[in-house]
Amino acid sequence: MRLQGRARKWLATAAAAALLLVVPGPATADGPRRLAGDYLNLHQCVYSSFRVIDYFTTVVPSRDGRFTTGTATSAAPDQTRSCGGGDGNFEPHHPWAAVQALDLSAGRYLNLHQCVYYSDGQWDHLTTVISLGGGEFSAGTNVSDTPDTAPDCGPGRGLYDLVPLLSDVKVLDLSAGRYVNLQQCVYYYGAGGFDDHFTTVVPTRRDGRFTTGTKVSNTADTAPTCGRGDGNFNLIPLLSGTKALSRT
Repeated sequence: MRLQGRARKWLATAAAAALLLVVPGPATADGPRRLAGDYLNLHQCVYSSFRVIDYFTTVVPSRDGRFTTGTATSAAPDQTRSCGGGDGNFEPHHPWAAVQALDLSAGRYLNLHQCVYYSDGQWDHLTTVISLGGGEFSAGTNVSDTPDTAPDCGPGRGLYDLVPLLSDVKVLDLSAGRYVNLQQCVYYYGAGGFDDHFTTVVPTRRDGRFTTGTKVSNTADTAPTCGRGDGNFNLIPLLSGTKALSRT
């Protein structure tokens, strides 16, 4: 099948690819600036359809507001996830819907990890960006004084295997600007009886067709910057979004 062939090609290409190093910009004269609040509470909301096996992830609110998340900065760590109710067809899937509270005092860099999994048997992708207790679908997102150079992903489980070509890490220098512009781009393939959404949050430098504009900047983004897909998977603007997290 076309998706099976493409998944194998992704894995084969990734095995031969060199890991790319993100070189962060210089620190400001007075040291790293802080986001408003002590914590970045990163909410990962994974939705599934009751009709077929089809997962997709949001970390910022979708443009239609039905797939919102509680991602924000705060003086206290969030203890429970905050996810929208979905649209009646897609609802939150609890094993992967979770929150990670990132202590912004822990270092200069926000290392944002993205792990994408694929099932040949289910013809479905799953994306995670937060630590899930070190489990099979955990992503190594952290705050540190050291920039990460490669994604840290769980191996997957059951029918779902990691797709290295679509997995990556984005090093965000928290001293480089006023805003962390967190973006998500959601893609969909629905031909030939398939129903498969998948999400990217970091630029996936190994495969620039599914890039995003997640970055630190002095300008607050108002719309996501997304790749066009690969001709099979096409961008769904309604489910994509951006959130500017202010430093002040």
